[in-house]
Amino acid sequence: MCNLYNIRSSQTELADFFDAVSQDFGSNTAQEVYPGYPAPVVVEGPNTKRLRPMVWGFPLQRTGAKGQPLKPKPVNNTRTDKLKSFFWRYSFEERRCLIPVTRFAEAEGPKGAMTRTWFAMPDAPLFATAGIWRQTDEWGEAFSMIMTEANGEVAPIHNRMPVVLPRDAWSTWLGATPQEAFRLCVPYAGRLAVDRSEEPWFKPRGS
Repeated sequence: MCNLYNIRSSQTELADFFDAVSQDFGSNTAQEVYPGYPAPVVVEGPNTKRLRPMVWGFPLQRTGAKGQPLKPKPVNNTRTDKLKSFFWRYSFEERRCLIPVTRFAEAEGPKGAMTRTWFAMPDAPLFATAGIWRQTDEWGEAFSMIMTEANGEVAPIHNRMPVVLPRDAWSTWLGATPQEAFRLCVPYAGRLAVDRSEEPWFKPRGS
């Protein structure tokens, strides 16, 4: 599952790449995106696509051992085989979005010494992964990333990967029927650039 991705473009560059109108974010977004933190997503708006900030992950309510309420957990990934379940269904049917990504990471290596392996497009500064979103009481607008079976490049590290959407599939994902959108939830057929870095998987955020 994807728990970290990277965006190396400004809000203006993102809006230009997706031919979208950008909402004022108030401040720059972080390059590294973690569950529970805000990031830009693209939604279908009146007459044009819109770039808006949302929190990564749908809030899942939790209780402690004594029944006390705990801070909600951000559920940041949505498996394709769970899209018809109650937790995800209406967001998938009614509120789909594009998630701008420069590269996404998976953890590789032995426990306690895992490093970040990054996946990116070999010939583009950005690409889109499939997402869904909804309004929440806890965090305002929040989104989740759709996951499918891994392709040949990701499979040696993890059995699932984000649904990568080619440019000609963006409109279908945003505005077509749920049945048409679901047919896009397949492993990416193109080539991905793989960077097996020496960065530790766990490191202070912002470092």
